[in-house]
Amino acid sequence: MDVVTLGPEEIRSAVSMPAAIDAVRNGFLALRRGEFEMPTRTVLRDGGFLVMSTHHRPTASAMIKTLSLDFDGRVPAIVGTVVWSELGHGRHLVADATEVTRIRTGAVVGVATDLLAPPDAKTCTLIGAGGQAADQIRAVHAVRPLTELKIVARGPERARALAKVLGEELRLDTVHVETDVDEAVRDADIVCCATTSTTPLFSHLSPSDHAHVNAIGAFRPTMRELPDELLAGATVVIDERDAVIEESGEIIHALEAGAITEDDLIELGTALTDGIPKRSGRTVFKSVGVAMQDWAIADLLARACLGRAT
Repeated sequence: MDVVTLGPEEIRSAVSMPAAIDAVRNGFLALRRGEFEMPTRTVLRDGGFLVMSTHHRPTASAMIKTLSLDFDGRVPAIVGTVVWSELGHGRHLVADATEVTRIRTGAVVGVATDLLAPPDAKTCTLIGAGGQAADQIRAVHAVRPLTELKIVARGPERARALAKVLGEELRLDTVHVETDVDEAVRDADIVCCATTSTTPLFSHLSPSDHAHVNAIGAFRPTMRELPDELLAGATVVIDERDAVIEESGEIIHALEAGAITEDDLIELGTALTDGIPKRSGRTVFKSVGVAMQDWAIADLLARACLGRAT
């Protein structure tokens, strides 16, 4: 059996963000075509452990990811392994799940932002400065080159450190660390939420009429980053219907409050294939993460490190 094990640096050197975005976009199109067998993820210890799996029928390849999550001071908060294998070969790839999760979560935001954000968008506000935050901006910048970035986070020192890293890496003209969330999102073309909040981060009145909002932090019913009124007045695109109805606190709360209906939710694969009927200038992308995204990154790694054919 041929097993290749990859750490964070090896993963980063093998997968660029533009390549990850393309892979995840193609993955959602394939998901729409029914090419994946993908059960809803297993949640243990009230979200302390997650198990995600998927099988890509055309290539007879499969991915299983196991994670442990601890947001009470552990760094990194998300750790685990991604295992990729092929049915017809003895080849296996084992990759650091922290890095794969960061890249694939950023990549899906890149796909959604490219589809939904105004073509001339160039300003972004990032809420949160944790492990998922940096790749949100890397992905947004890959599809909408930014000139200005504002960062709001509970820890000012962490926000300043992230601002320095992203400003230098992406060569942004202006990077600010802000303390008032509502003020920070007011003029932003794009808003990225990457927190573990259990209450809405800002008023629905604060984003501009043309703003695009990405929300990737809340992945349990008890977590919530967005207000019902924002969802009610926007075009809402989601990663996968069954997943968000079961796991997304924002979607669950808005459905129960009558602010939206299930018919208002547009899956990303459908939006990529058929386009979107905009109800207003605002758009929202809500993701809880699905196993296909991890498969897409693992498949890129397999091509690079195992010689898998395209």
